[in-house]
Amino acid sequence: MSNFTDRSSSALLVIDVQVGVMADAYERDSKIANMRLAIDKARAAFVPIVWIQHSDEELVLESPEWQIVPELEPRPGESSVRKTFRSSFEETNLEEVLSGLGVSHLYVCGAETNNCIRHTCHAALERGYDLTLITDAHTTTGFEWNGYIVDAARVIDEQNTNFMGYSLPGRESRAVSVTELSF
Repeated sequence: MSNFTDRSSSALLVIDVQVGVMADAYERDSKIANMRLAIDKARAAFVPIVWIQHSDEELVLESPEWQIVPELEPRPGESSVRKTFRSSFEETNLEEVLSGLGVSHLYVCGAETNNCIRHTCHAALERGYDLTLITDAHTTTGFEWNGYIVDAARVIDEQNTNFMGYSLPGRESRAVSVTELSF
């Protein structure tokens, strides 16, 4: 139902599963295991995978912290996108990659829920993509800031409920667990 009349494929976005991002992530190991399952399902269904990596002053390009976690490994031929903003679309070649693959539906997993997952999901819908958020395959890190406590589990819950049945004209989103995931 996306806004793309000339595209009908899907892709799995694996966002910011980098050593420095995932070091203190909520339920790190189980979330990575679920991401691994989503990746395996995508590969089995011949759904393209796009690996997205953030860089900034704390995640220096090509540094050990910038690398994908060792539990997940891109395969040769899988696309990669480097970004410097929370949205994976902003000042990147992601749209070009997705257009080249004929993608109209994005499946999303990775980190961090309240930053790059949130911004990429909203940007995708705004750009005309249908979206499936994999509810148990994204994570974040809780923190306290300026007197506010940001609880990782609640952030994840809130993000999941935001994409349950949410739609914009001509496109829709949904949220499914990795066990419910089918391409």
